[in-house]
Amino acid sequence: MASENKTTTDSNLTEQKLVVRDLSLSCHIGLTEEERLRPQRLKLTLELTLNPVPVINDEIDETINYGVLVKKVRNVCLETKVKLLETLANDISETCFFDDRIKIVHMRIEKLDRYPDVAGVGIEITRTRS
Repeated sequence: MASENKTTTDSNLTEQKLVVRDLSLSCHIGLTEEERLRPQRLKLTLELTLNPVPVINDEIDETINYGVLVKKVRNVCLETKVKLLETLANDISETCFFDDRIKIVHMRIEKLDRYPDVAGVGIEITRTRS
């Protein structure tokens, strides 16, 4: 087992990022009532910069649980009543600061079916813990 053969190096963990790539979601969003009547497919990518803390004991509480993060993001989309993708991006990114170890949230969110000749339209934002 690789964990039994740990070696010590003269190095420091300087950065840690958690990535959720191409999460598929559906939600009722749009400027018009007609647009909001049917769920729209969205694609979301998150990159969270963490306070770098090395995992020593191979335990989930030493890091951010991906499952918790994805569930929180899905819940925001299920409960949303917003018109703009920009507003949804702000709401989702705020939700991502559920753990004090999260310093920066960078995200991209796209509507996949808005225009038949475009793969996706969306917004990319970065938020930093104040």
